[in-house]
Amino acid sequence: MALYSEKVMDHFRNPRNVGVIENADGVGEVGNPVCGDIMKIYLKINEQQIIEDVKFETFGCGSAIASSSMATELIKGQLVSEALKLTNKAVTEALDGLPAHKIHCSVLAEEAIKKAVKDYYDNNGIEYDPSIFPEDHDCEHCCSH
Repeated sequence: MALYSEKVMDHFRNPRNVGVIENADGVGEVGNPVCGDIMKIYLKINEQQIIEDVKFETFGCGSAIASSSMATELIKGQLVSEALKLTNKAVTEALDGLPAHKIHCSVLAEEAIKKAVKDYYDNNGIEYDPSIFPEDHDCEHCCSH
């Protein structure tokens, strides 16, 4: 069996939604230079709270790039509330799996989206339950493999 699925390789070789959104409504960045994986997600959200556009910048391995690409595809066109439900498991499943030692890449994608949504909420004075957003933990989960 190959280490990486065809979907992982496709999203690595042909990543979707790469770039920056100027004047983004929400921006989320996660990672740590010590880990080598850093992700930044940009959201453009309309008045109906639909994610009209999403872009990412990722510095990291192929799994990190593929996870970022897939995660943006999964939330584009979705309500913000639906995007918050995206889990790293859903990203991994959509990629037809990741090696165990690369699961942290899908976790970073989930966390970057949540940070971008939190930034959007903060920028627009929208109340939210703080428990749905990850705490900054200096990427301990991905540096312990």
